[in-house]
Amino acid sequence: MNSKKIPLPSVKLTDKMLAPRIEQCIKVTIPTSLQKCRDTGRIDAFKLEWTENSGKECPHIYWDSDVAKVLEAVAYSLAISPDEELEKYYDELVDLIVSAQQPDGYLNTHFTVTEKDQRWQKLNSKHELYCAGHLMEAAVAGFEQLGKRKFLDAMCRYADYIDSVFGEAEGKRYGIPGHEEIELALVKLYRATGVERYLKLAEYFINARGRDPEFFSRESGYPFEPEIYQAHKPVREQSDAVGHAVRALYLYCGMADVGKETGDETLITACKRLWKSITEKRMYISGGVGSSFFHEAFTTDYDLPNDSRSYAESCAGIALALFAHRMSEITGQAGYLDTLERALFNVICAGISLSGDEFFYSNFLEMNDNFVSYNFGNRTRQKWFFCSCCPTSYCRFFTQLPRMIWSEDGEFLRLNIPVANVLTLPDKCVEVIGNYPQDNRIKVIIRRAGSFKFAMRIPGFAKSAVFRCNGEICTPETVNGFARFDRNWQDGDEISCELDMPFELIRCHEKVSMNRGKAAIMRGPLLYCCENIDHDCDVSSLLIDRKTDFTVEESSGLENISAVKCRGLAESGETGQLYSNAVPQSRTCVITAIPYAWWQNRGETNMTVWLREY
Repeated sequence: MNSKKIPLPSVKLTDKMLAPRIEQCIKVTIPTSLQKCRDTGRIDAFKLEWTENSGKECPHIYWDSDVAKVLEAVAYSLAISPDEELEKYYDELVDLIVSAQQPDGYLNTHFTVTEKDQRWQKLNSKHELYCAGHLMEAAVAGFEQLGKRKFLDAMCRYADYIDSVFGEAEGKRYGIPGHEEIELALVKLYRATGVERYLKLAEYFINARGRDPEFFSRESGYPFEPEIYQAHKPVREQSDAVGHAVRALYLYCGMADVGKETGDETLITACKRLWKSITEKRMYISGGVGSSFFHEAFTTDYDLPNDSRSYAESCAGIALALFAHRMSEITGQAGYLDTLERALFNVICAGISLSGDEFFYSNFLEMNDNFVSYNFGNRTRQKWFFCSCCPTSYCRFFTQLPRMIWSEDGEFLRLNIPVANVLTLPDKCVEVIGNYPQDNRIKVIIRRAGSFKFAMRIPGFAKSAVFRCNGEICTPETVNGFARFDRNWQDGDEISCELDMPFELIRCHEKVSMNRGKAAIMRGPLLYCCENIDHDCDVSSLLIDRKTDFTVEESSGLENISAVKCRGLAESGETGQLYSNAVPQSRTCVITAIPYAWWQNRGETNMTVWLREY
């Protein structure tokens, strides 16, 4: 399907869940991340002033990517909300970055001032191509959103240089990135410039991956597990999502992009197969992916621990949403957007505080008194991390989110995510009203008369949907999960949709052994959790009545967020002994659950998603 991007400023979100996140991202997340990049030396690294005796911190291998992601976000932010001072700083930062570019086009602060003779010698772990990819993405965003060419031209020079190094032609060398990212970035660069060479280079990196499984081991001089880098076999032969979850999903995004642009259906088929592996056997109910802090990786089918042994990195949730969006745009299938929503409304929103300046690196489904911290896994959100990929990823994700809400495929204007918003295009204006996904009623109002085809996604979480057009029940044609309407619209025409989307108890596959006998509360894409703050006992002691009714009321301390209450038991069996034959006692209680995305915004607390049933 040939879809067309909706211009970013054309969509203004007005909903109660996402609009505040975007506002906080612009007002808080981006400015604080810029400040952190200044304070930690990431930005000054582009001055290339570091020496062993300079007293400055040595530029790290991934610093360039952090600055690039925030700069990409600034471009989106300026498109949404123009700011003269911020734009001036944007131009200054671009000037600084470009000043660090070497005469041959190379641009990497670490290797330019430290390991000067080690260019491209440690692809497995040194992030050179990864950083290059993020710089390219930032440059494309500045060109597309702001019309600025300086950074784009610099990145074209960099891409030209990389193309002179890697490839099949005589004089070039074999190589693939240890951390995928440049593949999708090169496709963006191709789309922005029309230069076929960049698409061919992206295709090379995709096709070369897995062709030589021992490449990283030979390069480093010690054994590498190729599965961790998705390099164990050619990508078209891969069937299971393996290894580092973010790297894997960036690879799959690149495969999807290259497949779309070249018409290579074998890549799209591989993407579909890997998608099934993730969503059917290796994804958390929250949309989180990556089950182990060790290698930040996918593990095996149905290995989905809930507590501190798990991982579900925020970056991986964001990457899954980006992959889902691509697959929906390529196939026209609405089902991919169900997973996008699952990740968006749960793990992604959970990873950042409502204040916009604190972050989870890992996203657990259980927080208990026996918590053990691994690899940036913390009981509370943190202001920053030494490896700050997650904070900077939030900067660029939320600011580009509005253009995922709608798309055009040449025939239909498609409402992908039916949250409240206003779309304003040169020939169309459409307003969406409602409180989805907290509510099941959606209203679409045409604000400018005209003749066009409109398609609205029916969320797969709904058991059914009832449509009305100007108050009269109608039965639109449904194709690929989208309800289609084709008419000569009058100003004020209204389509309403009522979804059958009740609260439900959701259970795991029997092979997810840690969740046997347990259930989680969901409504549509929204996952709920229980916190100690709402109970007079630890949430680990709660049992839920599998036949309970649910009632909704305003949550305590969370503005515009509803809580759900239901019947349960609170169990107590404290004996003071490690082991005992004492029978636990229980009492009836009311269980209160809030959307998982909002947990721990009212203070440090224990939490659980999965509740034992009775």
